[in-house]
Amino acid sequence: MHSLDDLGSRICILGPSNSGKSTLACAIARKRGLPAIHLDQLFHQPHTNWKPRPQAEFIQLHDQAILQNQWVMEGNYTRTIEQRLERATGLILLEVSTATSLFRYFRRTWFEHDRPGALEGGQDSIKWQMIRHIAVVAPGNRRRYSDLYQKVRLPKVKLATTAELSRFYQIEQLGS
Repeated sequence: MHSLDDLGSRICILGPSNSGKSTLACAIARKRGLPAIHLDQLFHQPHTNWKPRPQAEFIQLHDQAILQNQWVMEGNYTRTIEQRLERATGLILLEVSTATSLFRYFRRTWFEHDRPGALEGGQDSIKWQMIRHIAVVAPGNRRRYSDLYQKVRLPKVKLATTAELSRFYQIEQLGS
């Protein structure tokens, strides 16, 4: 497994919803002095109930963000993934189970009101659409991200369980 130092100064983090991408991005950003970029915040309008921006506006914000010299960027958004990976110097793929993602979704919605990657001025609430996304859509996405991970020729790290993620935090001294 590659170390965090091997991943360079532009790190992409992919994985299913509620897998820990935002928290990991913030931990890496603190340790490495990189800006953390949360794609959910670029895709959605602040001070809304997760209302998407117009597609052209999101793509413009995304493309401006990837032009920075340094970043740790978390989120999937496959329509922009190719140009993101072209600029990236490293990749981290999180692969937690559907049950773990659902548990984290309920926990963050009910109990974590100040969490990394939250939408500015937004308020999380339980949404059937999100439960369906995690339980039905995400398993197919997991396969696509795993295939993409195999094809990418960047330094990369795959963390397939919460235990592996915890061990990565410990080895890399990322805090908790």
